[in-house]
Order: sequence, then C-alpha cells, then structure tokens
Amino acid sequence: MKTHRIASRSRQRGLSFFGLIFVGLIAVAAFAIGGQSVPIFLEYSAAKKAIEKAKVETTVPGVRAAFDRAAAIDDITSIKGSDLEVTKRGDKVIVSFKYSREIPLAGPAYLVYRLEAQTN
Repeated sequence: MKTHRIASRSRQRGLSFFGLIFVGLIAVAAFAIGGQSVPIFLEYSAAKKAIEKAKVETTVPGVRAAFDRAAAIDDITSIKGSDLEVTKRGDKVIVSFKYSREIPLAGPAYLVYRLEAQTN
C-alpha cells in the first residue's frame, strides 16, 4: 500500500503553494514595471515623430519652435526644443536628442532608460 502512495505522488504534476506565490510576485513586478514603462516609450515615439516633422524647417530656431509646438500637442515633457541638437549636413537638417528617464524600483534601485534618436 505504501509503494502505491509513493508512486502516485511522484506522478502528480502542478505548482506548489510557494511556487504559486513566487510566480505571482514575478507577474505583479512585471506588470508594475511595464505599466510605468509604456508611457515612457509612447513619449519617446512621439518625440521621434516630432523631430521628423520639425526637420523640414531651415533654421535652428524654426526647428526648435516646430518641435515645441508638436510637444505641446503630443504631451512631450521630458525634452524641450532647447534640448535638441540641430546640425546641417550639406543641405539636409539633422535633428537629434538624448535623454534619460528613471523608474524607482525599491530603496536605492532604479530602472534607467537612456533614449536617443536622430533624423536621417
């Protein structure tokens, strides 16, 4: 009778209570970090589109003003027109930016995103 119980226990599959708690904690942490990361990437995407629109201007103040207008519409708060690097290669205007955003995790730990983009 004992061997039958041991054999049936070895065939059992599933997740233990501690395994379920561990998987739950990992899922909650991923959801919390993901929920804070999505707006950062949406803002980055909007900033990339804004510099693409702004590069059609021919002067540096014009590019920065065009970016500021697009930033006001798309709610871009991490960078301003004054933070843009505007250069010229031949007759093309090249607009680029770099910035970083932090997400506090626990205590002194932060998740840091370093974002940069450049027009062609």
